[in-house]
Amino acid sequence: MSTCGILLAAGAGSRMGKPKALVTGTDGQPWLRHGVATLQSAGLSPVIVVLGAQAEDAVELLPTTDVIVVKSDWERGMSASLRCGLEAAMHIEGAEAAAISLVDVPDLNTDTVTRIAGQDIPSRNILRRAVFHGRPGHPVLIGRDHWPTLAESLTGDGGANTYLREHGVELVECSDLSSGVDVDYPEA
Repeated sequence: MSTCGILLAAGAGSRMGKPKALVTGTDGQPWLRHGVATLQSAGLSPVIVVLGAQAEDAVELLPTTDVIVVKSDWERGMSASLRCGLEAAMHIEGAEAAAISLVDVPDLNTDTVTRIAGQDIPSRNILRRAVFHGRPGHPVLIGRDHWPTLAESLTGDGGANTYLREHGVELVECSDLSSGVDVDYPEA
């Protein structure tokens, strides 16, 4: 029994000026590589990376071990990418939960992921979400029992917010560990 990671990195990044999967941080590390490394260092295995816009370029930035790359119908919005990641997770034998994050959260760190994904044995029914000063953010931990229903419910660019609220997600404050800010513009 394990928890896998899902890193959503499919969008075109229109406000950023290029796909966020191709953005390099001020530290010189690509956000994509940082996101995967952070999920892996928290013990998540494997990490599913959902790509879309300029996927061929993004693949070159990924480590070659313990990563499953899937391409989504990203033009249809975040729901298509999340659905794609969940469907890939459904094929991972022994995965009881998935910790989901976004590529554009450059200060995501291992401590934040560990607080949400926990060191305990994952529950197939868990719903847990990081919040930062009460503001919902990532990562989000979703137990396997929720994957099919959640995947069916997804539409447009809304992600899992409605599903999580309706199903009693546990909110876990993480502002002492990181900002949780997702970056949409190059000047940020």
